[in-house]
Amino acid sequence: MTKVSRRTFVLGSLGAVVAPPAPAYPFTLGVASGEPAHDSVVLWTRLAPVPLAEDGQGGMSRADVAVDWQVSATDSFAKPLAYGTVTARHADAHSVHVVAGGLAPDADYFYRFRTQGHISPVGRTRTTPAVNATGRDLTMLFASCANFEHGFFTAYRRMAEENPGLILHLGDYIYEGAPSPERPRQHLGPEVLTLADYRRRYGQYKVDPDLQAAHAVAPWLVVPDDHDVENDYAGTHRLDNIPPLTQAQWTARHTAAYRAYYEHLPLRPSAAPFGTSMRVYRRIRWGRLATFHMLDTRQFRDPQACGGAFTNCPDADRPGRTITGQAQEKWLLDGLAKHEATWDVLGQQVFFAQHLDARGAGTMDYWDGYRASRARLQQGWTDRKVRNPVVLTGDIHQAWANELKANYKDPSSRTVGTELVCTSITSRGDGTPTTAVPLAATNPHLKFYSDRRGYVRTTIARDRLRADFRALDTVTRRDAPARTVKSFVILDGKPGLRTP
Repeated sequence: MTKVSRRTFVLGSLGAVVAPPAPAYPFTLGVASGEPAHDSVVLWTRLAPVPLAEDGQGGMSRADVAVDWQVSATDSFAKPLAYGTVTARHADAHSVHVVAGGLAPDADYFYRFRTQGHISPVGRTRTTPAVNATGRDLTMLFASCANFEHGFFTAYRRMAEENPGLILHLGDYIYEGAPSPERPRQHLGPEVLTLADYRRRYGQYKVDPDLQAAHAVAPWLVVPDDHDVENDYAGTHRLDNIPPLTQAQWTARHTAAYRAYYEHLPLRPSAAPFGTSMRVYRRIRWGRLATFHMLDTRQFRDPQACGGAFTNCPDADRPGRTITGQAQEKWLLDGLAKHEATWDVLGQQVFFAQHLDARGAGTMDYWDGYRASRARLQQGWTDRKVRNPVVLTGDIHQAWANELKANYKDPSSRTVGTELVCTSITSRGDGTPTTAVPLAATNPHLKFYSDRRGYVRTTIARDRLRADFRALDTVTRRDAPARTVKSFVILDGKPGLRTP
């Protein structure tokens, strides 16, 4: 990697007597960081002076462009600690993924980019503690489901104001649908199908200043869900044929969606997709404090039982059904068996705990449609004596707090884990003030419910994990405040929910 001096980074060609005018400002999509390790972090940006260009190229020419980057302990960049040059390639929509290495563990940093006479906004990031150190308590926020049309991204702004150490996004970063004129704001263009479509849709989302603020404040760990590709898809299977697509067209759409997802998020280069295959599941160690097992419940799952409806479907109990695929299930259980940290946190997409009505009907897109898969996982972490399994979930557009039971048919059976479900950033609009737990009589392990939009703030310490469910009363109007509607504590070695 070519080294550049700080003077060159700051001054560039300003010292030239005759210089052509600089191209238009290219950092309209902001900056981001992610995938922190004890000695490195991924830095991201994409050059897009015209971010909504119909060809998906962001107003850039076909030429590749050199982009300088810097990391410093201060936002003045008086003494850069790491720096270099990376190439933003036309083939990648001029996105860059820099693995900034040689950093100190459990440390805060600032970063920025420069190209063509322009300097990007400054982002803040941090590294994880050393693998054998517990480090500081961690404020981690998690969120999902940000439909641009359903409201404003105020919740992202409130997340930035929390100054977290880490943010998890559990899917539906974008929505793929056509515009709906009755909504507070509209998608540009029709339902996205091509690579140009997906790139333009990401451009529309990422120009939002509230989303940019949340990216700039802390490193992110991300996993996609269905709307990042297509509603309710399962592996190579489409749940319905709307819009009608041939198999070749669906494969092309799937390929484009994964490619655009990688291009627009701070993932390591090893996550770059190959066709319709993308390595999403991975493990991030936060020293001895927590291990984050980020899961993929879309790419390897069997098709939804009984067409994915809310139903009592006998196929949901078929022993061979899987939502993770055998290889990922083994990878997860092998990782849990290592007992590398106090907290084992599973970041995943769809409702995990049993959520059935009195007839035994449930949503077949959730783990209720893959009951043997859930039972194997819960029994697996029980057999391996995992001390603190905590499942984090998105997708459902409501907030929940659930106790995971050894036997869901017996409310008095042992609690073997805890599930925290974040509501949406905007999806389904403002919601309602309802807090009565739906189907509580048949699911007494479901302990909390909220229908407002927002996110969850967790504080992870050695002896406890605190979860504050943060809600906004409106997202169809800008700048609503966030408030805590409920808090719970999970004590080390004692799975289940307690009031602080």
